[in-house]
Amino acid sequence: MASPLPTSWNRYLGAEFEAPYMQELRQFLAQEKAAHKIVYPHSSDWFRAFELTPVEQVRVVILGQDPYHGPRQAHGLCFSVRPGIPAPPSLQNVYKELAQDLGVAPVSHGFLEPWARQGVLLLNTSLTVEQGNAGSHRGKGWERFTDRAIEVVNAHAEPSVFLLWGSHARQKKALVDTDRHLVLESPHPSPLSAHRGFFGNHHFSRANEFLVSQGRAPVDWQLPAEPGPERP
Repeated sequence: MASPLPTSWNRYLGAEFEAPYMQELRQFLAQEKAAHKIVYPHSSDWFRAFELTPVEQVRVVILGQDPYHGPRQAHGLCFSVRPGIPAPPSLQNVYKELAQDLGVAPVSHGFLEPWARQGVLLLNTSLTVEQGNAGSHRGKGWERFTDRAIEVVNAHAEPSVFLLWGSHARQKKALVDTDRHLVLESPHPSPLSAHRGFFGNHHFSRANEFLVSQGRAPVDWQLPAEPGPERP
């Protein structure tokens, strides 16, 4: 299987596409398609996070779990939805914390590509999901691939910030050298858990303070009031 990754990532991850686990994952996804199951996001967006955020530009990593499993939502960036789709509840809570932490004005959409283009790697640990079936593609191989991606950032990116929200994301701390990078952990922004420590975590200001301390530019977390076009 030829690597679909841009050059920046392909030099580190291209060989993964020849590994047995990736061949098995490819076979599983082909079977899902043959069974007429709807898979999100579209295959052209599976590696969108890597396309928008080259290794050498990574400043912040935000880890999600699954893509959204509703129609027209997922487009390859964790927490983000396509233009025209309202921000889901977890993302609305992210906006609330941003407003409290940095005075960033919430927007009515959930399109986070402007963050990705600034070096915020918006990475789900599983890159596909069956429509209406959360977690349906876990344990099929994606996690091994995205763990490798985290290891690449850890080894090759300049000092960056990992925002690990919720127990699933926090398990990935073991992959990060905390002497080089800043790891910030909290409960997930889901309505079920945000009040247990996500609100008030000040992760966004703390991330920018760390970046500045490393001689790197801070992230402008303010999204445009209107979402821009998706591509190129």
